[in-house]
Amino acid sequence: MANESLGQRLLRNKFARFLFSAGTGFVVDIIAFYILDQWVFNQHSYNIFGHSISNHALSLCVSFSLGVLVNFLITRYLVFSESRLPFAKQFSRFILVAFVGYFANLEILKLFIKYLHFAPPVARITAALSLFLASFFIHKIFSFNISLRNHARTDH
Repeated sequence: MANESLGQRLLRNKFARFLFSAGTGFVVDIIAFYILDQWVFNQHSYNIFGHSISNHALSLCVSFSLGVLVNFLITRYLVFSESRLPFAKQFSRFILVAFVGYFANLEILKLFIKYLHFAPPVARITAALSLFLASFFIHKIFSFNISLRNHARTDH
């Protein structure tokens, strides 16, 4: 292992792979959020199913969904590939966690934009980063049914 490069060590590290997966999903989310918020949803609010939705919230809904899809696929095939749960069960659990995470992100986003006056892209990045670590463990245990006891043995 002394001849092993940093890249090879990172590829063997489950947390580093999750960071890559979440980071890629996050980049997709942030780019989509910026494009949607700045150029697509340019009205202050939209009436959807009788509810007024801000352009920021609508942008977050679409961009978050795209990021979650990318994150799930990479996480399933690169990070927790040893999971024996069926694809549909993994996906539904991942979506459930993402659904809860969406509302956590939305509330944090509102706080940063409305009360702390962050620029929307900065608020989006800050909100996502604040929830990252919890996401790794929730997905490992719940979405992919990987025991924490295996953590030390599989993450070196």
